[in-house]
Amino acid sequence: MYKFCLTHRYHSYLENIDYNLVGQGDVNFPKHWMRDNTGENISVKNPYYDMYTFHYWLWKNKLQSFEDNRWILFSTYRRFWKNIESFDEKANLKDKIIQTPPKNWEKFDTILTEPTDLSKIKTSKIFKKGKKLIMKDPSILFFKSKRNIKFHFDLMHLEGNLNKALDLVDKKDKHDFTEYLNNETSINLWNLFCCKSPKVLNKWYETVFEWLFKCEKIFGFKDLKDYETGRMYAYLAERYLPFWFKKYSKTRTWPIYFHDTN
Repeated sequence: MYKFCLTHRYHSYLENIDYNLVGQGDVNFPKHWMRDNTGENISVKNPYYDMYTFHYWLWKNKLQSFEDNRWILFSTYRRFWKNIESFDEKANLKDKIIQTPPKNWEKFDTILTEPTDLSKIKTSKIFKKGKKLIMKDPSILFFKSKRNIKFHFDLMHLEGNLNKALDLVDKKDKHDFTEYLNNETSINLWNLFCCKSPKVLNKWYETVFEWLFKCEKIFGFKDLKDYETGRMYAYLAERYLPFWFKKYSKTRTWPIYFHDTN
């Protein structure tokens, strides 16, 4: 496997997990770590693109050398793919997380995180952040089926932004992606995935970066801030990713192990 762990700050415990460690942003990292600010890169956009500045770097500088049918795994400093075959809560981090591909991944092209049910969002949060959405459609308070991916994005990242970005999706995906956002009430979160085909991964990168670069003309950078819009391009990609891989590859889901950095 090609195993990558991304982080925006140094954590010494990562040195022992036997992954390729990736330091993002303008923080200093040890020399043996990979960085997203060498070669052809968009590292300066990291505050807005989050992990996608590394994905861009990988696409432009490394992907062409990857062997086919060898899994490419992405994790972050807090979220790892769980080694469910021999998981032990008392074990060290390296033994809790996947080091080699599980046998039941063999028939699949892509692994996605287990879905998160968005319909369970607390009513108190909807009242706190979504007063305008409630006024437009009060039924969202009573019918959980209305709490779809699009509603969740409007609630958390300002209403209307997703619609603006949708107008720029490639026409071969626009209708299907719109249906997905309006009908699905669960989502595979965190922009985490594993893929065993460099060709499929290359196509994903071509598709998502073409879209995100178009979106820059709408959202720019100077007005993006705080949780709502600060990482706008990562938020958009997070919604597109599970839809795209489910449409263009054979997928299954897998649990994530959350490592408490405290």
